[in-house]
Amino acid sequence: MHTLSLRSSLIRGVTASAAVASLAIGLAACGGDSDAASRSGTAAAGTVTVGALSNGAGKETGLKVSEVKSISAGLPAEVAERGTLVIGVGALPAGFPPLAYVGDDQKTLTGAEPDLGRLVAAVLGLRAEIKNSTWENMFVGIDSGKVDVALSNVTDTEERKKKYEFASYRQDNLAFEVAKKSTWNFEGDYRNLAGKTVAVSAGTNQEKILLEWKEKLAKDGKTLDVKYYRDSNATALALAGGKIDTSFGPNPGIAYHITQTANTPNATRNAGKFSGAGSTLQGLIAATAKKGSGLAEPIAAAVNHLIKSGQYAQWLAAWNLSNEAVDSSRVDPPGLPLDNS
Repeated sequence: MHTLSLRSSLIRGVTASAAVASLAIGLAACGGDSDAASRSGTAAAGTVTVGALSNGAGKETGLKVSEVKSISAGLPAEVAERGTLVIGVGALPAGFPPLAYVGDDQKTLTGAEPDLGRLVAAVLGLRAEIKNSTWENMFVGIDSGKVDVALSNVTDTEERKKKYEFASYRQDNLAFEVAKKSTWNFEGDYRNLAGKTVAVSAGTNQEKILLEWKEKLAKDGKTLDVKYYRDSNATALALAGGKIDTSFGPNPGIAYHITQTANTPNATRNAGKFSGAGSTLQGLIAATAKKGSGLAEPIAAAVNHLIKSGQYAQWLAAWNLSNEAVDSSRVDPPGLPLDNS
């Protein structure tokens, strides 16, 4: 995410679930390296299993992925000769499902981000070596050369481009969550929030956006009631109890909560998304490598190969993140402006 507060909100949002207790052990702090998220002996050669060990947050799907030599030929010599792609994930201490967290074997790092890393590595003919750390130490790892690339929900910003190069792979979106029985939808228009009661986390980018909409509605003589709760579980209870019409937060967290409430009396759904960068720019999540490393180009090419093959869509669908799909991976696309990084 493009600010620490927004990333904190993601972590709060993704743990919002009445069924969160079932993942309590899996969300414990993890460390060290993880090469795969597949049950021992079940993954065939050349197969990357996405959604494995997810404890219900993802759909386990085996994808056959082979090296594309025309793409791997573009790798920096050092990486190609080593034969591994060292992927940094900043999921310590607690993880943030569905993006990165400890799986139901209580040791393997699973989630959408590590899975994409394994898919990209396979296209590049490399073995994925996942290094889990805190968010801050992930960037230290890139700077020191101990990590080749981070895949950890990093938003492309112009400020970060001073030190890093990017290969985009997912939209950076916020979303609205409503009770499944609700007929309300955002439809990309803040005016549809008139008269609604909306929960949001304080000090976040989504709060800033929501308060701007509230001000615009007030000028038209319309109301928008903004509510704050002590944590995401309290927000979920408020939604289930009808005290709020919708909650507004990071899309991945809402995608996770939807999977956790499915088939319960408090089932929810996504009622619409909005760019985390605001109305003038579609925010993008991007693979992040040291500037001048030469990794952004081959990684973007690998992602584009996965898009063309349809495996990218299968990866997103496995984690209920299809609404964050991009048409193509781009190297250093326009990022969040310097005045809002």
